Amino acid sequence: MEGSRIEAILQLLKENTTASIGDIAEQFGVSQMTIRRDLQKLAEQGQVIRIPGGARIERWRGMERTFLERLEKMSPAKRSIGKAAAALVQDGESVVLDSGTTTLYVARALRERRNVVVVTFSMAVLEELASAEEIRLELTGGVYRSSSHDLIGHGVAESLKSIYADHVIFGAASVSFSRGVMVHDPDAQREMLQAGKHKILLVDSSKIGKEATYRLCGIEECDLIITDELLPEADLARLSRQTKVQIAR
Repeated sequence: MEGSRIEAILQLLKENTTASIGDIAEQFGVSQMTIRRDLQKLAEQGQVIRIPGGARIERWRGMERTFLERLEKMSPAKRSIGKAAAALVQDGESVVLDSGTTTLYVARALRERRNVVVVTFSMAVLEELASAEEIRLELTGGVYRSSSHDLIGHGVAESLKSIYADHVIFGAASVSFSRGVMVHDPDAQREMLQAGKHKILLVDSSKIGKEATYRLCGIEECDLIITDELLPEADLARLSRQTKVQIAR
């Protein structure tokens, strides 16, 4: 029953592009909480994108496709990493959340926290947490970029300069043992690294020991790296010589 309902909800969104939780619940004769769970499953599969009060289908237009493709890649590992990172954020604390697919899983795991301030330039994080009543959500300024569903530019940098949160949780394209934490994005927000006390890098094991285009920071500048259990022991040992490493289970 649940599986057929989720398929029917997906078909509904494909036909209408967007729908509210209330309208979907009324149409299927179930509670709004049930529909929230169904939409969460579809979002985790990369089928839909959550928006305040509902969801929208991803039409795979232009470069927006790349964000959902990255969301699906290594998704079990990213989910466990995201939950492990969220567990470090206590009620009443503040966190800066990077844009990216792994930090979106952090946002999902933060929904049950109380009195937490989340500062972000990720539109995906905004959509995920907009309906979380116990989260105070602050969006930076900036210019919208569809390929990563986030904000970039001077407005982001200026906003981050005024922030000093308990945690900065960020991702990367790779971790090179010789060159450090690296990204492919020339617009990566380096100001983010100065916007909090505790810098937590989230990176799945497929990205460790690789190189990207631009250096973001040194491995030793991260207070903690959270990765998954597929990381080879030799790579874990090399990372652990430079900073603290946590394996998400």
